[in-house]
Amino acid sequence: MEDLIDRIYEAAFVPELWPVVLDGLSTMSGSVGGALLVASEAHPPRFAASASIMDALIEFSSDAWRNNDRPLRWKPSVDGFLRDVELFSPDELETDPMRHELIRYGLGWQTGMVIPMTNGEVVIYSVERRLQDGPHDPTSIASLNVLRPHLARAGLVAARLGLERALATVSALQSVGLPAAVMSAGGQVVATNGLFDALPSIFQPLAYDGLAIGDPKADLLFQEAVRSTSAAIVPIVRSIPVRQTIDQPAVVLHVLPLRRSARDIFAGANILVVAASIRMGNQEPSPQILSALFDLSPAEAKLAASLVSGRPLKAAALDHGITVKTARTYLERVFYKTGTGRQSELVALLSGAAPLAPLAATTRL
Repeated sequence: MEDLIDRIYEAAFVPELWPVVLDGLSTMSGSVGGALLVASEAHPPRFAASASIMDALIEFSSDAWRNNDRPLRWKPSVDGFLRDVELFSPDELETDPMRHELIRYGLGWQTGMVIPMTNGEVVIYSVERRLQDGPHDPTSIASLNVLRPHLARAGLVAARLGLERALATVSALQSVGLPAAVMSAGGQVVATNGLFDALPSIFQPLAYDGLAIGDPKADLLFQEAVRSTSAAIVPIVRSIPVRQTIDQPAVVLHVLPLRRSARDIFAGANILVVAASIRMGNQEPSPQILSALFDLSPAEAKLAASLVSGRPLKAAALDHGITVKTARTYLERVFYKTGTGRQSELVALLSGAAPLAPLAATTRL
């Protein structure tokens, strides 16, 4: 598992390694092959795939993707990987055009996950089983979901780079297209891009090339994330909210580990920090959005969404079939992950949170 996680972060910047990662996902889930697709409504998907299913993916990307509604069925889920047998009734499976395409290639059962990106695209991970092997079992799905936060963050970078290899520190940071910096294991800033430098109210320099966040609560989480990401054998992925100010929108900082040859691209740095803004509107946030923004578990995201919608804690617990004690435990975890300390503060932060959007800035490399 540790080796596979390292390879996930390496492949984000060295996309020719994605087939190795996808083969690893396939092996752990009893599948014959896997795929990563970056898709939008306007353009055919870009993809990487295991060699065993490459022919099927080539045909899919040229035409069949237009008739595939599976991503739309996966997208509303906050639960990570979902099996096709959970998305379709038996009758729907029998008439599903995509399944007929898979069967032509000796496949027949699929599980996948959709991750919305900042620019309207989606990143799709899927693994495929042969028809005779039957649907994926719950144990396989649980194993895949352990990797969900790592796949999500690596997918963000892969989508931004367009599944192209990052060639050098400066060009790679520029290609990410969001405010970004790379840091050493000791917490020193190695390099930044222009979008990052244009946000001095958020990112504040410290002595000896250190970095702090202007929001004190966010800074506590950020410093902990930097320390734990550098020290952990299995990298700890953190998403840290920075609250809105008069002259600055709310943002989420993603702290990602750099592994293996990805470190060579970034001059031996250990950590990538990427910032994305939260669009604030009048709509109530869905559990899916909250999970994507703050790495909340499905149960935590559902509870948080209920609280933001105005439900009292006891009523929200009843809605989700859990005890008030369990709800309070979930709430404490949500407080920790969002950098809040009170329910009113949490609601104020999350009210109107929409999918991530690129930060507006005029300075570029």
